[in-house]
Amino acid sequence: MKLMRCLLLTASLTAALVVPTAAEPVLPDECKVGAFAMGSQAWTFHKFTAFEAIEKTAAAGGKTIELYPDQKFSPAEPNLKLNHYLSAENIAKLQAELAKYGVRAVSYGVVVGTNAADWRQIFEFAKKMGFYGITTDTVDAIRDLDLIEKLVKEYDLHVGIHDHPKQPRDPSYRNWDPQFVYAQIKDRDPRIGACADTGHWQTLNMDPLACLKIMQGRVISLHLKDRTQPGPDGHDTFYGTGTGQITAILDELKAEGFKGHIDVEYEYDELNNLAAVQQCLDFVRHYSPK
Repeated sequence: MKLMRCLLLTASLTAALVVPTAAEPVLPDECKVGAFAMGSQAWTFHKFTAFEAIEKTAAAGGKTIELYPDQKFSPAEPNLKLNHYLSAENIAKLQAELAKYGVRAVSYGVVVGTNAADWRQIFEFAKKMGFYGITTDTVDAIRDLDLIEKLVKEYDLHVGIHDHPKQPRDPSYRNWDPQFVYAQIKDRDPRIGACADTGHWQTLNMDPLACLKIMQGRVISLHLKDRTQPGPDGHDTFYGTGTGQITAILDELKAEGFKGHIDVEYEYDELNNLAAVQQCLDFVRHYSPK
């Protein structure tokens, strides 16, 4: 009996010394369209207000939205801009609008902090909104990765480094190169990864599937696009009808155990693209993994 009491005491002391780690934020099943958490990047509807982008996302069948900074707030308040300096009152209005349409705001970007205080305000806003993560870009974001990593750990949020095309006036910008981005993130907190814009890779005549594989599972989110043709003369088209290898990319995400979100960012016929967004979402809804 003495031995048993000793073993029980040892086990209880050991359990008391174990400090539980914070659970990594996850996206619930109600965010899914088919096999993936999915909706729109609000820039798809940048000709409209943020409230209208939420409504259109729901109308297209999307379950999530990535908001972006400085979109007009609502038809009732077009002079107000959605950003990380919204008042508590306006955050409540935004959350009510999301709840009204059953859309979850999962991320915010592309956004870049101007200084340490601004970065903290971005993370504060993201936490208040219940975002899964933040999408950022530019040379400044790479420079600030030490600060970003500290905030990721403090706020328990994901950060995805986005890729825009090459910038001829700024050769120091290299986020278009997946090998460069992977080198910056591979030894960082696993909540820091890439926001893969497959359309921008296609614009640069790069293979989007090969680029995705370079990230070795460190993709936080995607701006998933199909393009009529590679290069700058192509434009966005319905998933499965262009050269974006959409099915192969979805297969790769499933194989990697991807747990982030996919955003339809449809940058063509922007005043009349609701049906196109719906078709893209339907393509993924009916996708069958290998």
